[in-house]
Amino acid sequence: MGNSREVVVTGGGTGIGYAVAAAFAEAGDRVTITGRREQVLTEAATLLGARPVVFDAADAAAVEAALAELPDRVDVLVNNAGGNTDFVDGDGDGLAGFAAAFERNLRSNVVSAALVTHALGERLADDARIVTIGSIAARTGAGSYGAAKAAVEAWNISVAQEFGARGITANVVAPGLIGETEFFHGKLSDRRREWLIGNTMNKRPGTPEDVAAAVTFLASPAAGHVTGQVVHVNGGAHLGK
Repeated sequence: MGNSREVVVTGGGTGIGYAVAAAFAEAGDRVTITGRREQVLTEAATLLGARPVVFDAADAAAVEAALAELPDRVDVLVNNAGGNTDFVDGDGDGLAGFAAAFERNLRSNVVSAALVTHALGERLADDARIVTIGSIAARTGAGSYGAAKAAVEAWNISVAQEFGARGITANVVAPGLIGETEFFHGKLSDRRREWLIGNTMNKRPGTPEDVAAAVTFLASPAAGHVTGQVVHVNGGAHLGK
């Protein structure tokens, strides 16, 4: 893959995605970040020295339209776009509202990763790396968000199988509680935060840089025989088995 790689990070404007993009940029890679919010993405790209491409990764038409702006060759794809949409959107009451909320989490977290990976499949270089951000919620539960992140783990296995013969790896990095992100949108109580930190063995929340370190390892040439795996970054709050 050479010293300078083409890296695409979805949801790269803030939080974990930004930290991941920063790690690749600092290593001298050419980085493209994607996201839905143009101003946030443009400002982040300027700080990173990255290229911004604005689109909604969960929207097939938007992904298709963005392809012309994405690199012709991709050495590293990081599927980070997503999050628990129950924190940010309301859908009304009743079964229809419940279904809409459930489906939105699936679209935001599973469909987004699958769409972008499928769209860029033919552009992936031999020995490329695919890393998708999962969550401890896939193992500990969190309604439709936990279900979506569990589906990400199952989907990742099929991706690893599909691309493995070309030396391409596909892995999931599953964070626990990470501070300094927009994930909870101000809705995490102090008591809940203390409880989550108490569940860790090292008694601290994770940082976006903790996650980025795992991602950059999996994206490295050294990780060529690690594929189809889930790497847990949660301070021991959940033991991957």
